[in-house]
Amino acid sequence: MYSVKSVKEIQDLNPFIVVGCGGGGEKFSNLEGVEAIGFIDDDVKKQGKQFCGHMVSESLEKCLKDTDAKSLVIMLPIGAEGTALKYAVQAIDAGLNVVTSFRSLSVDDNPSLIKFAESKNVTIKEISPRLDIVEDFAGVAPKKSCEILPKISYNPKAPVIFVGGTSQECGKRTTSKMLGIAAKERGLNPAIISTDEMGLEEPTDFNFRAGSLSAMDVPAAILAAIKYVEEKKNPDIIFIEGQSSLTEKGNPHPRGLSAAILIGASPDAVIIGHRPNHPYREPRGIDEEITAIEALEPTKVVGLSINLKNAELDADLEFFESEYNLPVEDVYNNGASKLLDAILDYLKE
Repeated sequence: MYSVKSVKEIQDLNPFIVVGCGGGGEKFSNLEGVEAIGFIDDDVKKQGKQFCGHMVSESLEKCLKDTDAKSLVIMLPIGAEGTALKYAVQAIDAGLNVVTSFRSLSVDDNPSLIKFAESKNVTIKEISPRLDIVEDFAGVAPKKSCEILPKISYNPKAPVIFVGGTSQECGKRTTSKMLGIAAKERGLNPAIISTDEMGLEEPTDFNFRAGSLSAMDVPAAILAAIKYVEEKKNPDIIFIEGQSSLTEKGNPHPRGLSAAILIGASPDAVIIGHRPNHPYREPRGIDEEITAIEALEPTKVVGLSINLKNAELDADLEFFESEYNLPVEDVYNNGASKLLDAILDYLKE
């Protein structure tokens, strides 16, 4: 009843004041047949400047004096629910129709707004995540959007090292742990962040299952984890365990998770894990993974961690070093000191 299913449903509510002068506000104002005649943003850096051909205002009261708007649309990000609620109440009280989005203010989660709108004889609608459509073609869908984390911008003080791999179960967790041990032995203060529920071993600082989050929330979670660990222990270096692979063939579903973790980490350098002759995964290979990682993020693969559990007898460390011209180590048997050297040498460059 309140979910917008077509742009035609909101064209009758023209003209609009748009709250939120960012990507969402611009997208809405560009919709076919939508007339946006005023813009509001609480960011003082945006106020008084042009946005989509109009001057950005600092308040709804001022915008109403300058326009003859019939409706207000709220296009704010997750985390701004309080601000969204304020504008919705102000607009309804002023006799405006309200269109909101699931990211800023869910109508289903705020039934009092529906009653308030009815009492003022105005319309309230929501641009929803359309999970009903997902249920139509996939047969199942969550009851509400899984995207819940506020976006974050953060520049780490310590260098960040991403431990990726060519497949699942190739040694990323062990490599992250062993790099932390090697760093401690050098007198460094490392931080190790595991992105899997099985990352329970010391010296890992904490673990969480990144795969439980929406793809949109994973980079925010990684950045928040980096910020958190820097505030807690002021590390000299941060190791982040990746998940799955960007290129594995057999199970493509977690590849987006791997990309999201890598993007959130935005690492200074990368170590790649590989398990030759993997018994139940289908890695494309080291070359393909290096290419994918370095194409996705402006970073550098500086070493390989080889899990020799299923390798042929002639596939030793020297073979991989000559084949890929990178430092290679079997961290399970030899520790990660050699790979830490490669990381530190690269960081000095």
